[in-house]
Amino acid sequence: MLVTPLKELLAMHTDSMTKKHAVYLFESSWKKKYTDRGIRKILTKYSEEAGLVQNLSPHQLRHFLLTWLKKQGIDDALIQPYSGHQSRKSLEVYSKLSITDAQAEYNEVINKFPI
Repeated sequence: MLVTPLKELLAMHTDSMTKKHAVYLFESSWKKKYTDRGIRKILTKYSEEAGLVQNLSPHQLRHFLLTWLKKQGIDDALIQPYSGHQSRKSLEVYSKLSITDAQAEYNEVINKFPI
């Protein structure tokens, strides 16, 4: 879940880029979209500043977002246009719960089992 300060920061950034008539939400000072390499450099910088042991990749962030959206109950039909996947069938990978998620759900429900 995005924490409130991050949401506010993103909202301010979006507003700023709209006022600048930017083409991209995140664009370079040359009014160009960032390259894959540029995005990786930015993520490396912020991963190090956050003290993460392992750097985040754009793919990991994308996977996290799509998994989070699925866990929020957002329908595949609404996620698919933003995911870059050609079909909703491709989104099934984000539907799989981890064993710890499944175990927590199981534990919560099994205690209510009427025996």
